[in-house]
Amino acid sequence: MRWDELMDRAGGVCEFCGASEGLVSVDVPPEDQVLLCPSCRGEGDVPSAHWRCLEGAMWSGEPSVQIAVWRKLGEIDEMWASDARESMMMEPEVLARASDVAPVVEHFDSNGMRLEHGDTVVLIKDLPVKGAGFTAKRGTAVRNISLVPENAGHIEGKVEGQRIVILTEFVKRK
Repeated sequence: MRWDELMDRAGGVCEFCGASEGLVSVDVPPEDQVLLCPSCRGEGDVPSAHWRCLEGAMWSGEPSVQIAVWRKLGEIDEMWASDARESMMMEPEVLARASDVAPVVEHFDSNGMRLEHGDTVVLIKDLPVKGAGFTAKRGTAVRNISLVPENAGHIEGKVEGQRIVILTEFVKRK
């Protein structure tokens, strides 16, 4: 959708909260867009009370806004958000589009602890590094890991200056 069409549809304000400053078009996969302010994009320190604006935005007649609100409400771990999401009235095909996103891949260490981007892990086993000619020793700390988005069993990190892929079953979170 072109910028001017999006601005016309939104009336020149954020489609979640109605703010008029710093508006940007945000993609709503698979094919939609909404117009959001910096707070509604999650930039900076956004007070949790700000998200109550979604209770009004959920009544938008625009399917792309409904989808974005439905997804955002699902990310908020508060009872009011769950209640609002359950009470949303959406056409069946809009609800199908809203819930049709790739599953979130979660990474867990050998002890079942959730791994996050930037965590530090420790190797629990000596691991031969293929193609690098060395063995990453047990007890080696791997700082600032990256998660492999399409594979829950893989993380990436630097060991002895080499960026390597490590199986999550051989690490524990520090």
